[in-house]
This record gives sequence, C-alpha cells and structure tokens, in this order.
Amino acid sequence: MDVAEILTDMYSRVRENVDAVLDGIDPDHLTARVEPGANTIAWLVWHLTRVEDDHVADLLDADQIWTTDGWAERLALPLDVGDTGYGHSAEQVGAVRATADDLRGYFTAVRLRTDGLLATLVPDALDRIVDTRWDPPVTLGVRLVSIVDDGAQHIGQAALLRGILERA
Repeated sequence: MDVAEILTDMYSRVRENVDAVLDGIDPDHLTARVEPGANTIAWLVWHLTRVEDDHVADLLDADQIWTTDGWAERLALPLDVGDTGYGHSAEQVGAVRATADDLRGYFTAVRLRTDGLLATLVPDALDRIVDTRWDPPVTLGVRLVSIVDDGAQHIGQAALLRGILERA
C-alpha cells in the first residue's frame, strides 16, 4: 500500500461508522442527552464534519463546503458561520439540531473533497509545513492524522451514545 491508500482506508473507516450511527436512527436520539450538558449524536457528527471541512479547506487553500455548498443555510444553526464546535458550551451543543439525512449529506460532501486530496498524496508531500503556530510546526501528514483521529474519537462517542439510548 502507498501512503494515499493507507490514509484513504483510515478515513473510510470513519465514513463507515458515521453511516452505521446514522442509519435508521430514531430522530429523537440525535439530540438526546444521556446526562445534562452531555454531547449529542447530532453535535458529534456535525462537529467532526466541521473540523474536517475546516482543516481540509485550509490545506487546499479553499473555502469550506459548509458555506460554498449551502450547508450553513440549510442547517440554519444559531452559531457563527465559522464555528466548528471547538470549546462549545452545553447550550451551544444543544443548539445543533439536524436530521440524519442532513448530517450524512454534509459529511459526504466533505468526505468527497477529502478523498480527492488523499488520492493525490505522494510521500514527500506529507512533510510540507501547514501550520507554524505550533512547536514543532505541523506537517501535512500530522494534520491528516489529527483529522482522522478526531473523527474516529467522535464517531466512537456517537456510537456509544446510540447504544446507550437504544437500550434505555
């Protein structure tokens, strides 16, 4: 396997788990909380998608799909258009309300762009510095791993929540 194939496989596992969490989900479970202030499935899926959209757009020096493809307007969340969910309060988490179809649609649009980026990767590209605000500076390879790691963690949390809610 080459680097593009490995990263594409990693990212495809997050996609499979997003599909598994959203397939046939009770709409009420998307915004249910297992305890006051806890994250919701809708917020987790929206957040992992927003982070990927934000970071991949930055890597491509492009606009985010959230705005260019109309997802911000379609979901009409009471949040700043540039908000990715980082550091959200319990109230902000609760404000993220969307259908499973909209969450999946936005995720799919973002993932198609990410897959396009991954398909073009060559090993030398992974060493390109993409963020100098950190010490050491962040390379493309580190950023891509960070994105998929964040996505895997959040979709795992969403899967756990779905399991808890379905057994309640």
